[in-house]
Amino acid sequence: MSAQRRNHYDVTNTVRISHPADVEAAVCRLLAELYPDLNPAPLHQAFDTFGRLYAGTLPGYAGCDTWYHDAQHSLDCTLAMVRLVDGHERSVPAASRLGPRRAVLGLIIALFHDAGYIRRKGDTAANGAEYTLTHVHRSGEFLAWFLPTVGFAAEASLARRVVHFTGYEIALDQIPVTHRKDRLLGFLLGSADVLAQTADRCYLEKCRDFLYREFVLCGLAGDGHKAVYRSAEDLLAKTAEFNRRLWAERLDGYFGGVHRFLDAHFGGPNPYVATIRAHLARIEALSRQNRYGELRRRPQPINAERLRRILARSVRGRATGRGQRLAA
Repeated sequence: MSAQRRNHYDVTNTVRISHPADVEAAVCRLLAELYPDLNPAPLHQAFDTFGRLYAGTLPGYAGCDTWYHDAQHSLDCTLAMVRLVDGHERSVPAASRLGPRRAVLGLIIALFHDAGYIRRKGDTAANGAEYTLTHVHRSGEFLAWFLPTVGFAAEASLARRVVHFTGYEIALDQIPVTHRKDRLLGFLLGSADVLAQTADRCYLEKCRDFLYREFVLCGLAGDGHKAVYRSAEDLLAKTAEFNRRLWAERLDGYFGGVHRFLDAHFGGPNPYVATIRAHLARIEALSRQNRYGELRRRPQPINAERLRRILARSVRGRATGRGQRLAA
């Protein structure tokens, strides 16, 4: 990997997480190694639908217009999820493994875990961020529609419940998932969601420039009486403590430290934890002296317009490649 990590690449700087095709290739490659007989068709269809949903070309949907919860975050989460699954399956006895079908289900849920931010035809919101407080339920509704189209109708109800391990609409101990492996799937999913966003190269800048904007639109920030954050700087000042609670209560708490399966995947200490620690050490240092101006990275959200361009280039690239092979 190159020395300088790039904004639109994953924590290892090897996978371009702004491009659905690149993440799809990385996910399918790992799954093929784990489960040689796996049928990848449901995942291929899931990535195709994801691209159209977020690009705004899926009928009935407006496309992604949020900044922090953009297409890149969901792709990054899906990549973290497959790495957690890989580490788990390689660490436990055969009887304790998730198996290919449950693994594919978990990856589809990861891919669409924030689909609830996408505005639907008939919605009254001007921006998807207005659904922050209900987006997980809405994501479950999308999953319940999508899963039967790829042969997972029997798991649609389960997916609507498992996706809540990424949110706060239902207390974790009240999510009605009882099977041990299904709850583990939820723990892996919730961990992947946190790890992906907080290990993003521009996490701190995205909190200031993107997440605060989303929180203003849903009433969690600004001047309203329910506001938790009064300014973008206030959000940054509270970021380290928020993450400490997140790790204590979720990642190392209720989720049982399943993030450690990444050590098995990477063959040693994983780069997610190292990157997150560096982010939190930096924001604590900047907060002590109010030096937020030193956060100079300029992330770009992968919204509907940018994703349409990415997908168009991918189609042209595949067509050029086919043409070159035919000519040869």
